[in-house]
Amino acid sequence: MNVSKTVEIKMDNATLALFDNKLASDIVSAIYVIVTLANLSGNGISLFLLLMRTSPKTPSIIFMINLTLTDLILGTVLPFQIAYQMQGYNWTLGTGMCNVLMVVFYSNMYCSILSMTAISADRYVGIVKPMRFREMRKRKTYAIVSCIFIWLLVLVILSPLQKTDLTYFVKERNITTCFDVLRKDMLPSTAHWAGFIFGMFIILFLCPFIITVFCYINIICALVRKTNSQQKGRAVRLACIVLFVYIFCFAPNNILLLAHAIIRLYYDQSLYIYYKLSLSLSCINSCIDPFIYYFASKEFRRKLRQMLRWHTLSTGEMQMIEGRRESFFSGRTTCNANEDCDNF
Repeated sequence: MNVSKTVEIKMDNATLALFDNKLASDIVSAIYVIVTLANLSGNGISLFLLLMRTSPKTPSIIFMINLTLTDLILGTVLPFQIAYQMQGYNWTLGTGMCNVLMVVFYSNMYCSILSMTAISADRYVGIVKPMRFREMRKRKTYAIVSCIFIWLLVLVILSPLQKTDLTYFVKERNITTCFDVLRKDMLPSTAHWAGFIFGMFIILFLCPFIITVFCYINIICALVRKTNSQQKGRAVRLACIVLFVYIFCFAPNNILLLAHAIIRLYYDQSLYIYYKLSLSLSCINSCIDPFIYYFASKEFRRKLRQMLRWHTLSTGEMQMIEGRRESFFSGRTTCNANEDCDNF
């Protein structure tokens, strides 16, 4: 973040160079346009299938619904970010809307990270430690409580962004920015700024990443001992997609945020233009999440395939499919390492 002590201080050249870099602005705008279209279409279909066509609502399905809702909320506010970029970093919608945009922006990223971690932990419990939570009702209760906790944790950590004016008038360019320039007095001291940035990095990125890697390594090791190669293959593909999202979408942004904050606070240098570009990558995860649902939920795959060939099925065939589905789920309440889990 570009930190300014007071409104009277002259803007540094690195920050002004960002506002003058039309190529970077156009690239970010183009990415946001593509992401918005893919986000709303892909996650709109996913939410319909998860809410209306997928049953029973297993813990992983609950986490997927939470993840889909965060993605769709991001998709509804991205057009405002696109307009801001195309107007040359000039924000015209007021302080309140700027705060909403930024809180939604970061909440999506960190709620997505924590939701994917929760999905991996649920898979770990269901496959590696099936005796811990044999009752589906308890697991569903934990899932709902976990979703509430995820949102509360993210909103509490991001509370400094909710309590301050994130707009800033840059007199050198006669524009009003949104979140691209933050006042240093937003937090009491440099130590508080360091705590805020390190807290986001460690609690909302690094720890979830370590937990996710641990869970998928153990899941794959447990499935290696099974004869069901199809289930093992899906688990490997799901792990690869999740790790790809972490490495490609989330890691550059969070690492650059930490690096930029350190050199900005202590060395008065800037990496903000690179951080700004990496921020657009974090939105791409909302386009990849439907692939996570596909590989994480057997019932989601079933309903998606059914919807894609809906027009080729007769009424009798549809009834047969529904009958088989109801029969399939009527006798399934839990899983272990020697049988197909509900989400594979």
